[in-house]
Amino acid sequence: MSDAPKADAPNPDSPKSEKTGPDYSATLYLPRTDFPMRAGLPKKEPELLAHWEQIGLTEQMRKENAGKPKFVLHDGPPYANGNIHIGHALNKILKDIVTRSQRMSGKDANYVPGWDCHGLPIEWKIEEQYRARGRNKDDVPVVEFRRECRAFAESWLDVQREEFKRLGIAGDWSGRYATMDYAAESIIAREILKFAANGLLYRGSKPVMWSVVEKTALAEAEVEYEDHTSDWVFVAFPVRGQDARLVIWTTTPWTLPGNRAISFSHRIAYGLYRVTLAPEGNWAKVGDHYVLADKLAEGVMQSAKVEAFERVRDVPAAELAAMTCAHPLAALGYDFDVPLLDGDHVTDDAGAGFVHTAPGHGREDFDIWMASSRLLLERGIDGRIPYTVDADGFYTDEVPGFPGARVIDDKGNKGDANERVIKALVEVGALLARGRLKHQYPHSWRSKKPVIFRNTPQWFIAMDKPFAVALDAVAAKGLGAGSNGPTLRAIALEEIARTKWVPAAGENRITGMIANRPDWVVSRQRAWGVPIAVFVKKGGHDILVDDKVNARIVAAFAEEGADAWYNEGAAERFLAPEHDPNDYDKIDDVLDVWFDSGSTHAFTLEDPVHFPTLAGVSRRHDGGPDEVMYLEGSDQHRGWFHSSLLESCGTRGRAPYDTVLTHGFVLDEKGRKMSKSLGNVVAPQTVIKDSGADILRLWVAASDYSDDLRIGKEILSTFSETYRKLRNTIRWMLGALAHFDPSEAVAREDMPELERYILHRLAEIDAQVAEAYAAFDYKKVVSLLSAFMTGDLSAFYFDIRKDGLYCDPPSSVARKAALTTIDILCDALLKWLAPILCFTAEESWLAFRPGAAPSVHLTAFPSGLATWRDEPLAAKWRAIRRIRAVVTGALEIERAQKNIGASLEADPQVFITDSALRDALDGVDFAEICITSAIEIVAEAPREGAFTLPEAPGVGVVSRRAQGRKCARSWRISELVGSDPEFPDVTPRDAQALRELRDLGLWP
Repeated sequence: MSDAPKADAPNPDSPKSEKTGPDYSATLYLPRTDFPMRAGLPKKEPELLAHWEQIGLTEQMRKENAGKPKFVLHDGPPYANGNIHIGHALNKILKDIVTRSQRMSGKDANYVPGWDCHGLPIEWKIEEQYRARGRNKDDVPVVEFRRECRAFAESWLDVQREEFKRLGIAGDWSGRYATMDYAAESIIAREILKFAANGLLYRGSKPVMWSVVEKTALAEAEVEYEDHTSDWVFVAFPVRGQDARLVIWTTTPWTLPGNRAISFSHRIAYGLYRVTLAPEGNWAKVGDHYVLADKLAEGVMQSAKVEAFERVRDVPAAELAAMTCAHPLAALGYDFDVPLLDGDHVTDDAGAGFVHTAPGHGREDFDIWMASSRLLLERGIDGRIPYTVDADGFYTDEVPGFPGARVIDDKGNKGDANERVIKALVEVGALLARGRLKHQYPHSWRSKKPVIFRNTPQWFIAMDKPFAVALDAVAAKGLGAGSNGPTLRAIALEEIARTKWVPAAGENRITGMIANRPDWVVSRQRAWGVPIAVFVKKGGHDILVDDKVNARIVAAFAEEGADAWYNEGAAERFLAPEHDPNDYDKIDDVLDVWFDSGSTHAFTLEDPVHFPTLAGVSRRHDGGPDEVMYLEGSDQHRGWFHSSLLESCGTRGRAPYDTVLTHGFVLDEKGRKMSKSLGNVVAPQTVIKDSGADILRLWVAASDYSDDLRIGKEILSTFSETYRKLRNTIRWMLGALAHFDPSEAVAREDMPELERYILHRLAEIDAQVAEAYAAFDYKKVVSLLSAFMTGDLSAFYFDIRKDGLYCDPPSSVARKAALTTIDILCDALLKWLAPILCFTAEESWLAFRPGAAPSVHLTAFPSGLATWRDEPLAAKWRAIRRIRAVVTGALEIERAQKNIGASLEADPQVFITDSALRDALDGVDFAEICITSAIEIVAEAPREGAFTLPEAPGVGVVSRRAQGRKCARSWRISELVGSDPEFPDVTPRDAQALRELRDLGLWP
C-alpha cells in the first residue's frame, strides 16, 4: 500500500518534459513545503521542547481547560536511584498519551509527576559509598545518614526528570511531588497515625518474610518467586503410647527445631503401614510402623528405599485428633508434646499427607496454631511461639543442640543449619529419606536473594478487625461504623468491584490478592524512610493516641521533615507537657515504602496548597464528574494499586481511584527478559539518539500494552517505516495546501461526490477514533489512522485528485474543493495524531497553521465531522471502489508485463453484468477515478480471459492502450490534443489552465 500519491501525473520528482518544446512545469500546482521528508527527530525534538518551554505549554494547557471536568492521572512514583529504562519509557509515554488525549477530549487533565525516594536501594548506595571511604554506617548519626540519602535521591530525581521530559512527557515538572518532601513526609506520618487511631495498627509477633541480606521484614509485594534448589526430608515423629511413627515431609529442614505441631486433614484417608522388607542398614527398617496418607504411602516407601510393606489398618481422623507425638529431636532438648491439628491447608498431593507445623516459620502454620489456642490450653501445651532465628540468620538460644548454626548468610547463601539438622535426625534415627528439589521459592525483589519466614515483632495493619470508620462515604454504602463496622478487607473488596479495570482481568487478579492476603506488615528495620511515629506504653503494647501529640508530630515533619523524629529530645518535644517521656517507648522502625507510595493520593489529590490543580476532585466514585486513574505495570496489582487501595480504604472508606489501567513488561524481540548478560537491553536514551522519541511513542501506542511488549532493532525498524509513511502523507498534504486560499473554500453543496465521500469516511474514522481514545485503545487509533492515511488517502483519494490538483485551471471548483477537503483532513489528522506523535504533530501543525494556535496541543479533537455522514453516497462509492479494484488489478498486470508504463497509457474496457453496479458509475468520470486516459463501460458479462476479482463478481476488465497524443503538460493521452490552435501540444483542459495562468500574470 502506498504512503504517498503515485507519480503518474507530473510531480516534483518527474521529468519536466519528454520532448522539446515549452516547459510547462512552472504552470503546475506542484506540492511546495519546507516540511522535510527526512524527519531528523533527534535534532528536531529538542527544538520543539524549547518551543514548548518558551510558550509555557503546560501552563497554557491548564488554563485552556480550567473549569472543565477533571481527569487526574495520579502518577505512580518511580524510584529515584538511576537512569530510566525502557519500562519507564513505556509507562510514562502511555501516561502522556492518556493525559494528552483526555485534555483534547475536553477534560482538565493536568499531569503531576512524582517520585518514590525512601527505602533500601538508596540506603545501600550510601552504605557502599561509606565502605569505599572506610566509614561505618553505625558510627554516623542517623540524621546525617538520612541527609545523604536525601541528596542522593534528589540528584537522580533531577536526572530522571530530564529524561522523562525528553520523551515528550507534558506535565507540571516544577510542581512534581516526592515522598521525601517535607510536606509529603508529614502527610505520610499523619496517615499511619490514622491507623493507630482507628485501631488497625498493632504490634504483634508473627512469621514474616525476612531478608537476611537487607536486615528487614518484607511485605508480599516485595517478594518474587524464583527457581531455588532446596533439601527435602521425610522425618518420622514417634507417636506417644504406640509403636508407630507419623511421617512428615519438608523442604526446610532448618525449621524443624521450631516444630510445635503436625497438621492433618479429616478429608484425607490415612493408614498404618508396616515395613516387611528393606535393605540392610536402611533408615527405614523391617518391622517399623508408619502412619501415612493412603494415596502417598507407596511414594514415601519408595523414597525410603523400602522393598515391601503392608497396610495394617485404617487410622481415622478422630484417632489422629487425639494423637500426640514426641519431637524427633527430643534427646537434644525438644522434650515436649507435639499435637495433631486438623487443617484445611493439608492435601495429599505430595509428601506424606501430614504437614510439619512450625508457627514461627509460615503463615498457615501460624494461623492454625493460633486458631487452636483453646485446644492447646485444654491439653496443657504451651502456646508460645519460639524465636528460633535472629536477624542475621543464626539460630537463637531457643534452639538447643545447634550452637552457631546459620540458616542463611548476609550474602544470601545457604548456611549450615540444614545439614546440621539432617545429621542430627540421622543420629537419632528419625530420618527416612532425603533429596534435593528445584522449585519456586520466595526471593527479595530488590536483593534477588532468598528470604526466610521468621517470627519477629513487627508492626501490622489488621485486615480482618472491625474498625471505626466514621466516614460519610462508608456510611452512605451502609457498611456501618464503630466496633461492629466493616473490616479493611471487606471495604477493599467492595471498592475493587466499584473500580473500572483496564484490562478487565485486573479485577480478578487483585481481588484474589486482597481476599487471601495476611495482615499488612508495615514496619522495616532501616533508617531511610518515614518513621512509624507512635509512642508505646512501656511494658505493654498500647499505642498512645493523642490528638495534640499527633498534631505536634505532623507539624514538625512539615517544617523539618521526618528527621525531626530522630533529633535528640524528640520524645520530650512531642509528648510534653501532657505525658511523661519516661513512660513511653519511641518507635524508630520506618514504614514500608509501599505505605509511602500508597499514601500519595492523600497529598496530590487532597492538598490544595501544593497541588491546586489536582486537589478537590469530585470523583465518579462519589457521584461527581471527575475521574482519577492509576496506570502502572501489571506487577502493581500486588504493589502500588494494592497498597494505595488498603491505605485509602483504611482511612477514607473508599478506593483512591476510579479507573486502573495496567500494562505488561518489555521483552526483547525473542520474548526474553532484558539483561546486560544477554546483551539484549534496549535503552530509551539510545533509541532517542538514533531515531527520536516519536518512534518510541509510536511503538508504545501501536503495541498491545495489555500483554508483554517486545522491542528490538527489527521491531523499531518496522515502526520507523510506519512512521515514514505517515510523515510522507502529512508532507504531501502540507505541500498541496501551499496553494490553498481559505477564502476560496468550497461549500459542501458545491463539492464533487468524491470529496463528500472522503469526508464521510473522515466522519466514520472520527467516531471510531473517539471511541478508541475513550477506551484507552491506542493500538486501534494507530491502526485506524494508518490505514486511513495510506489506504483511503494516499493510495486512493490523493492518487485520484493529484492530476486535478496539479493541472486544473485556477478557477477550477474541483481543485478548490479538493484543497478544502485536504485542509479539513489535515486538521483532523494532526489533532488525532498529537497525543501519540507529539513532536511530529507539533512540527506539522506549525507548518500547517502558522499564526493560529501556537501548539496543536492547545487545540481540541475535531468536532462537527459527523455532519459529513452520507450513508447512501458511501454505499455508492464502496461499489465504485470495488469496480476500481478490478481495473487497477488488471493494469498492474499490464505494467508487470511492460505492455504499458503508467496507467495513463491505458483505455480499458470494463464489463459489468449487474445494472445496479453500473448505475453507481452514473455521473462519475470513471477514467479519472482509475487514473486512465479513457475507459469504456460495457453492459455485458466479462469476456473470456478478462481480469476478474472474487470480491467483485460480474466485473471483468480487458486492457487496451489509449489512443491519441500525449499531453505535454498533464501526460494524459487524448485524441483532443492539438484541438486548441493556441496550445496544440496539450488537452483543452490544460489549454484553459494555461490561458488563465497567463491572464493572471502567473505564466509566462
